[in-house]
Amino acid sequence: MENKIKEVLKEKGISQKELANMVGMSIPGISNAINGSATKETLKKVADALKVDVSELLINEGLYAKYSADKTPLKLGKVELPCYVLNNGMRVFSGRGIQKALGADNNSGTWLSKFVNSKSITWNMKPGVLQQFNEPIQFKRNGAGGSQSMTYGYEATLLIDLCSAIIDAYETPGFEVNEIYYREANIILRAVAKTGIIALVDEATGYDKAKERSKTELQDWLAKYINAEADKWVKMFPDQFFEDINKMRGWSWDCKPRYMGKIINDIVYERIAPFILEELRKKNPKLENGNRRYKFHQFLTSEEGKPLLKQHLAILHSFAMAANYKWASFMSMLDRAHPKQYQELALFDDFDFE
Repeated sequence: MENKIKEVLKEKGISQKELANMVGMSIPGISNAINGSATKETLKKVADALKVDVSELLINEGLYAKYSADKTPLKLGKVELPCYVLNNGMRVFSGRGIQKALGADNNSGTWLSKFVNSKSITWNMKPGVLQQFNEPIQFKRNGAGGSQSMTYGYEATLLIDLCSAIIDAYETPGFEVNEIYYREANIILRAVAKTGIIALVDEATGYDKAKERSKTELQDWLAKYINAEADKWVKMFPDQFFEDINKMRGWSWDCKPRYMGKIINDIVYERIAPFILEELRKKNPKLENGNRRYKFHQFLTSEEGKPLLKQHLAILHSFAMAANYKWASFMSMLDRAHPKQYQELALFDDFDFE
């Protein structure tokens, strides 16, 4: 979350190291938070420590796309629509996206405004909808810059109102509407209706709440093992672990670290508990150079996560000795005793929590 922690620290004459001690975080952790990864919980801790309101730490950037689907557009039948969720929670489509969805993408950028204000559409449009189309929402898209940094969008449900007006106009004598727009409007409404009925069934049966409850309980469960922020680095993997791997694989100590990382993910993080590796990857994403800022174990909690890791590493050493340092035998024992845990969150959709 973008913030002004650095500016407030400068005003108060407090260093990042001092702030880290005040809130009980590592220096790399507080630095990472200052540079834009601060969670709401971290901002609250910092605000309390600095004796300021949380709002004083936030940057007011106006409306911007907090979530976007430019590269993975919403699919309604054969229609693809880039969509966005703004920082105020509003769901929007861009004007260009709506034009393309209706089959008018070859027209100028002013086409939508002229079209919704045409007699055929305004006559069949619900009261108040036209005004919203004539007052588009200006917001900033993620990664956009230069003259195209700002986008004009429309609240998502307005597309349904527009499609209904197009269909009503086409099917009513006396109005002229292009058959292409009529056809695309029908496709959109049918696709939305199909999606909507699934959502209604989920709501009526309580399945939507069950799915949300499963995800919430999963996050609560993961919180026992994984911290929101990276902890200071402490050696967690003993030399014995790497000696065992090198001996079983016939490697020397100059083994490529990246390949060793894959081995660690395979025999450690994918096996110690469900969803751990997937969550660690989210907390510690790859940088532009392909590396990660922290070691995965820096996110493990002292109460549950780190003890679980130490226990697993001890088991791996015992397996290596029992296998007489033969890799195939070692992996055979590991697969039987500690198979890889499923990592996909979608699997929790049908998991019954008690």
